[in-house]
Amino acid sequence: MSAADICDNMKDQPDDKPRLHLCTVCHKRFTSKRWLTIHSKRHDGENLWYSCTYCEKRFTNQLYLKKHMNFHIGKYKCTECGKCCQHKQALTVHRRIHSGEKPFECAVCSKRFTSSSGLVKHSRIHSGEKPYKCHVCETAFRQSSNLHAHVRVHMGDKRFECTVCSKRFSSSPDLVRHSIVHNGEKPYKCHLCERAFKQHGILKTHMRVHTGEKPYKCSLCSKSFSESSSLQSHKRHAHSNRRPYECPYCGKLFKTNYELNRHARIHTGAKPYSCRHCSKRFTRLGQLKAHLLKSHNEGTWLICNICQKKFCHNQEFNVHLLRHKGIKPYRCIECPKCFCTETELKSHRLVHSDYKQYCCGLCGKYFKHKAVVVKHFNRCFDELGFSSV
Repeated sequence: MSAADICDNMKDQPDDKPRLHLCTVCHKRFTSKRWLTIHSKRHDGENLWYSCTYCEKRFTNQLYLKKHMNFHIGKYKCTECGKCCQHKQALTVHRRIHSGEKPFECAVCSKRFTSSSGLVKHSRIHSGEKPYKCHVCETAFRQSSNLHAHVRVHMGDKRFECTVCSKRFSSSPDLVRHSIVHNGEKPYKCHLCERAFKQHGILKTHMRVHTGEKPYKCSLCSKSFSESSSLQSHKRHAHSNRRPYECPYCGKLFKTNYELNRHARIHTGAKPYSCRHCSKRFTRLGQLKAHLLKSHNEGTWLICNICQKKFCHNQEFNVHLLRHKGIKPYRCIECPKCFCTETELKSHRLVHSDYKQYCCGLCGKYFKHKAVVVKHFNRCFDELGFSSV
């Protein structure tokens, strides 16, 4: 059995402490020199493994083996569900799932947790603290487990293989998430609207639509968001003018690599999203989802409870609800006008500006709005006689 296949004994390290001790062989980090010394024995080839007599797992320390054996002998067994824990403290924390006891409360949002480590991890959402930093690319993470999975990407370590398509992944959770692609299973259902999801994390995020919870606050303005990714996207679009990603075909600049890749498909004609029911292919995932709903009745419509109008996409649905409520969160700094979407505000701002970014490729005339230049181009095309070619 290789070191890669052996149980990772380092998971017992406290998750709320920085890992300052670096292994110079595999670049894994540890909370103390003792942990690093134990880990280094793997690379030194010392045969100091303690094997479990019930399964194939091996450990570098007798204490780890003893804790592991508690799973098999049932020393710390939950009387409610039969789950076995490694030690008494773990069993105490587990029992709180059944009792509903959550003694640890967040001082910011009052959310409660069954363990102190759960509270520590949650508090980093509010503080923005990411103490676990990758030594290769400087990417930072809130939890050490996320850093470990990320480091495997740099090392090319993809030990988890899909049995259906042989695609390999650097972590077990990534493989589990991928496997759902093949079976189409959506085991996580919302008890309020019956929507189903492939991952528990997506369901948790979805529940914030119903609760209105927005734990991710922008440090530069008063806005809050239900998802961390939405906050990061907001900061890039609203508070930064950096556009480091350039299109190699036309030179257009973008704020994110995702936006660049999506734009590049205009030039390449790539359609990476294919329908499993028919031969149609699509440039964007949203287009595929809309197609599945409209053509194959697969998926869940978003229905307005005021006018019963149906929507395929969350963004369109949320904007529609804002219009019913008369909420216009985007305000022009030049005049009192307000708008429902950032796109509408950007379009309006051109009224106050002389900037004309759209150019007719036939006559060289510039325009403020894309829709106007498209109409002009068609007219110009006919007037110059290209229609007869």
